[in-house]
Amino acid sequence: ISGYSLVVQARDSGTPPLSSSVTVNVDISDVNDNSPVFTPANYTAVIQENKPVGTSILQLVVTDKDSFHNGPPFTFTILTGNEEEEFTLDPHGVLRSAVIFKHMVSTEYVLCVQAKDSGRPQQVSHTYVQVRVIEESIHKPTAIPLEIFIVTMEDDFPGGVIGKIHATDQDVYDVLTYTLKSEQKSLFKVNSHDGKIIALGGLDNGKYVLNVSVSDGRFQVPIDVVVHVEQLLQEMLQNTVTIRFENVSPEDFVGLHMHGFRRTLRNAVLSQKQDSLHIISIQPVAGSGQFDMLFAVQMHSGGFYKPAYLIQKLTNARRHLENVIRISAILEKNCSGLDCQEQHCEQSLSIDSHSLMTYSTARISFVCPRFYRNVRCMC
Repeated sequence: ISGYSLVVQARDSGTPPLSSSVTVNVDISDVNDNSPVFTPANYTAVIQENKPVGTSILQLVVTDKDSFHNGPPFTFTILTGNEEEEFTLDPHGVLRSAVIFKHMVSTEYVLCVQAKDSGRPQQVSHTYVQVRVIEESIHKPTAIPLEIFIVTMEDDFPGGVIGKIHATDQDVYDVLTYTLKSEQKSLFKVNSHDGKIIALGGLDNGKYVLNVSVSDGRFQVPIDVVVHVEQLLQEMLQNTVTIRFENVSPEDFVGLHMHGFRRTLRNAVLSQKQDSLHIISIQPVAGSGQFDMLFAVQMHSGGFYKPAYLIQKLTNARRHLENVIRISAILEKNCSGLDCQEQHCEQSLSIDSHSLMTYSTARISFVCPRFYRNVRCMC
């Protein structure tokens, strides 16, 4: 307890008795009576042979129950086990290599490390660090090619995480790092530690082939990453049709069914091969296990097919579509709960291009804007 606050009252013996009160604050000064504590109590680490000098091996974690002026910063010292000066320990407790280790020379080192706090008098504690030297990497990393589809409103892409590279390595202790070719960093970034791909704002319509690689420190492997950016036209939103699915998540749809369903859907609704199918958005239906897929079809001449025409095509081909995935409903107008005749129900669609939804799997990622459907009676 760092302090107490007492209210003290003095009361006299007169008639009537009179009194007065005063507050007494008692601060408890900290004495440096707690030693630093290593977590865990002892450490085990590995380093591959032939790693460059300065390679990080281990981060020591130390805490102290005393107040801040009796705790950190801590002073770290290697007491024993470093007679040949193979290791260095920086002020932040990071153990690094000071030589290039060879598995044939020595396979194990045991260091005794001391941590000293900043109090007076100083308190110390010790830990043992076992460092194993293992053979260098013998397996190349493997990575799955990634294809990313981004749908955005005209020149209004805000940027964000658009997918993640999935890479593995059969060498148990390999640490993978990801890099992107420098000239592409004006449009995209790759997190060097986890492989997340970040797109910067303002992407133009088109196809981007990213020069990404993954390295285990010895081998470097290229990864095929292709990004497709499609910009929506306002006219698309006035000619959309919604297909509703159930009992499947949007991520599973994107990863397992989207390519096949897209192909079957093209065969069902396109009148000419030159027509274009545009999947605008995929969005869960609030409060249910369903999700909606919003799409429009552009004619080769430039205009868009009307929803009524597409609905008829879909209805006729529904059995073929359900060979790929079960359809819950085909929605043209969502007049549920509105007391108006069908022809007097007006639906409008709005897109929030700054609220992106990303459905990412190992092989494919789909990024689209959130949409809102507004329905009203025109009776």
